[in-house]
Amino acid sequence: MAHVTLYGLAHPHANAHLKTLGLSDQVDKLTVFDPDTELVSKASTEHPKVTDGYSDLDEAIVRGPDVGVTCFRNDLNADLCVRLLNAGIHVISEKPVGATAAAVRRAVDAASAKRLRLGVMYQNRFHPLSQEARRVVLSGEIGRVTGCEARLITSQVQFRDPDHWLFKKEVAGGGILSWLGCHYLDLLRYVTGEEITDVSAMVATLSGEAIDVEDVATLSLRFSSGFLGSLHAGYQLALSKSGYMGPNYETYISIRGTEGRVVWEPSGSESKLLVESTWQSAAPSREVSFSLSSVDAYGGAYGLAFVDQFIVSTQSNEVEPAATGLDALRIAEVIEGAYSSSETGQQVSLVS
Repeated sequence: MAHVTLYGLAHPHANAHLKTLGLSDQVDKLTVFDPDTELVSKASTEHPKVTDGYSDLDEAIVRGPDVGVTCFRNDLNADLCVRLLNAGIHVISEKPVGATAAAVRRAVDAASAKRLRLGVMYQNRFHPLSQEARRVVLSGEIGRVTGCEARLITSQVQFRDPDHWLFKKEVAGGGILSWLGCHYLDLLRYVTGEEITDVSAMVATLSGEAIDVEDVATLSLRFSSGFLGSLHAGYQLALSKSGYMGPNYETYISIRGTEGRVVWEPSGSESKLLVESTWQSAAPSREVSFSLSSVDAYGGAYGLAFVDQFIVSTQSNEVEPAATGLDALRIAEVIEGAYSSSETGQQVSLVS
């Protein structure tokens, strides 16, 4: 059991995190911080598990939570992570942790120096489809991996408040790649068990809105064993709900090997994984289905389990976080490599 403080209530996902922490059996005390006293009061009123709220950051740190959940703006978040870690507080951060890879590295180094946990909110790793896809791929059932593909298309910028800091490069660091594409880059790494070593990319701003970050991106990727992959990401759907919780999506992931493939739609309405394998001569093609519990948490039941595991990992060296600061750093490096590639027209190697 842990005392957890959520830092930052104006973030698009803050309320969803509060719901998750409120449902967690691993949280016995929940507190919040935000410089806006009205947001603090609202959180305290709407979430029964919140016992205290702070508008003074020093006080929110001195009060000594076991775990901090950080939801500051991208340009401020990494420094908050470092400050909490230096104060002896374990941290799980909203992605991308920081606006630059250098900022993310500072947080990673601080966690290492203090021997504390630093996690990142890549909850999709805990979705049963992702877990089963990883099991199938790593078992060798589809043979040697030869390629992978991911697609993440969602609502247009006009439905997401173009004036939000997420669309300001100086603050956010990037656009669709750092906000949503990061999840799918991480899933490709997680499911295949391999690192991305090279990236070639084109990014563009095509929405017509007054923003200075990319709203569409296409990446070609090389992985550590040599196979190739791709990611297409964009704010491109003309019919969608407004806001950040519940917009429309068009998604797809496929991992292809010498003996078969796995395919699924991470944001699909049905939890189905298609598995094809020449290993299974009697049934070379099958669908694996999952029935997910209805839980009002960020990511549902699997999102709650993801956060619970992180909290447990702060109390036991025998339990590892599902996604760490190093995972956030690897993705930040890929995304910065993509921006560099798009600017120069050159392939970028991520291997130092």
